[in-house]
Amino acid sequence: MVGAHFAKETILTCVRWYLAYPLSYRQLEEIMQEPGIAGDHSTVNLWVLKYAPQLTEAFHRRKRPVSRSWRLDETYIRVRGHWCYLYRAVDKAGQTIDFLLTPERDREAALRFLKQAIARHGVPETITIDGSEANAAAIKRYNAEHGAAMAIRKIRYLNNVVEQDHRAVKRITRPMLGFKSFEAAQSTLAGVELMHMIWKGQLASGANQVLTAAEQFYALAA
Repeated sequence: MVGAHFAKETILTCVRWYLAYPLSYRQLEEIMQEPGIAGDHSTVNLWVLKYAPQLTEAFHRRKRPVSRSWRLDETYIRVRGHWCYLYRAVDKAGQTIDFLLTPERDREAALRFLKQAIARHGVPETITIDGSEANAAAIKRYNAEHGAAMAIRKIRYLNNVVEQDHRAVKRITRPMLGFKSFEAAQSTLAGVELMHMIWKGQLASGANQVLTAAEQFYALAA
């Protein structure tokens, strides 16, 4: 592991804290010093960028199925002083379907996100969107190219569930004060979304296994 002279448990704990709570790297450095862990904020940054994507991929292999009624929307994330777009989708019960950070907000970005989500979860029956013509165009193009029949619904109040869900992610990213690179933003957001999905109970586990959110996170690294 990166930072191999630290215990695995220390690395995973620091990564989880950063992804789960609205903390800056410097605040986490101070927390680490209390039990005598001599790591600095740049070290934790390296851990997050290295392991958050790996843990997220491990999660997707054990993720619970989602429904076939999706809500799709995007929110804003600042990267190097510029706004980028975090495409996100949840099902009608609020379970996270997928997410994708893109530098642009257009039909091609929406289509890329749609293809990624479908590759992981299959073709939905309906997708509810706001008034975005780019999202509507992407769905229509996918239908035409793949012979699919996804229905498009433009009903704002039904999309409240995904708009509300954005807030949980933005609450964690707000203290980060923007990202210095697109790659760093991608890796960190993957981890933030991972913890959000764990909290929503989206990790499939054994029938008799009841684990806390922290235990579920650590189990992904087993």
